[in-house]
Amino acid sequence: MDLSHILGNWITELENTPQNPQWHGEGDVLRHTQMVCRALESLDAYQKADEETKTILFLAAALHDLGKITATRQEAGQWVSPGHGRKGAEMARQSLWMDLGLCGTPEKQRLREAVCLLVRYHSVPAYAVSHPDGLRLLRKIAANGEQVPGFCLDWLCTLAQADARGRICRDQQEFEERVLLCRELAMEAGCLNGPFPFPSRHTGRVYLSGREIPPAYKYYDTSWGEVILLSGLPGTGKDTWIGKHCSGMPVVSLDAIREEQGISPLDNQSRVVDLARNQARELLRQKQPFVWNATNLIPQTRQKQMQLFESYGAAVRIVYLETSWQEQVRRNANRAAAVPENAICHMLEKLSPPEGWEGETVIWQCV
Repeated sequence: MDLSHILGNWITELENTPQNPQWHGEGDVLRHTQMVCRALESLDAYQKADEETKTILFLAAALHDLGKITATRQEAGQWVSPGHGRKGAEMARQSLWMDLGLCGTPEKQRLREAVCLLVRYHSVPAYAVSHPDGLRLLRKIAANGEQVPGFCLDWLCTLAQADARGRICRDQQEFEERVLLCRELAMEAGCLNGPFPFPSRHTGRVYLSGREIPPAYKYYDTSWGEVILLSGLPGTGKDTWIGKHCSGMPVVSLDAIREEQGISPLDNQSRVVDLARNQARELLRQKQPFVWNATNLIPQTRQKQMQLFESYGAAVRIVYLETSWQEQVRRNANRAAAVPENAICHMLEKLSPPEGWEGETVIWQCV
């Protein structure tokens, strides 16, 4: 694959982004990226992979440090890039979605999100063994294999091995050994090549949320019913999905509240959210299943609502909806209160589809 075609306008920015010479004696981020891609192509695991896996791994290698463009700063005279994996995944998603058109079908979605997950977590194998809760961390990441079939920690370790080899530093061998140990830890954790086989979805949700329970034993489920939390950009068809799949269920809709209150989608939304949560509390007190209809684009927003729902004893099913960009723009334009296209583009920059660990059930659909 052509690295310059993948990176496009970011080449100059990567070349102008410095790195800590203690870990990157090779110099700037572009130089490191080039070395990582060459190292990846030399690995046996890459050479033996099928063509689709090769494509995913190479795209991830090319984009893995994209987040350093915005995350890099100096602290105590040293170059650091905190959170560059998360930021890089957001930037990679926007590029793959808009520039390469990887959206709107299950196949395109799977390829794109496999790349983004690898970018998001590419640093984990280097420290997983020393992490205080390394087994849970690896099982949490591996849970994404259910939404992104084929994604696995084995791929992540392959990328991390290339990352270790594609640099000049004194502890390069130690770095690579930590990655190999991570692969062994993932095997021990039962999640190297796919999600850990929890005995029930409820057990998985409780364990991955941080509760100290044995992951291999079924945890008793006391939930009285289910709340459906929708996630997706404006114009993805959430109302249509509700009409097809949730006929007769109460719906807490932020769009409906905005219309009732005369609040624009571009205004401060705190009153809208407060009113929606009050509606949700009334339904939860009655133990009434319902649909929470909002964009819910980032984990922090989803988890805030889920904490409310679960505190009343409800289980939560997250449904993420996606369509092609062209269809999304068309549908949004036909809405009674259309969201400006530039605002949707800004939302896409922040979009992080729900990961496998976030809810008891997480479903992705292209509509």
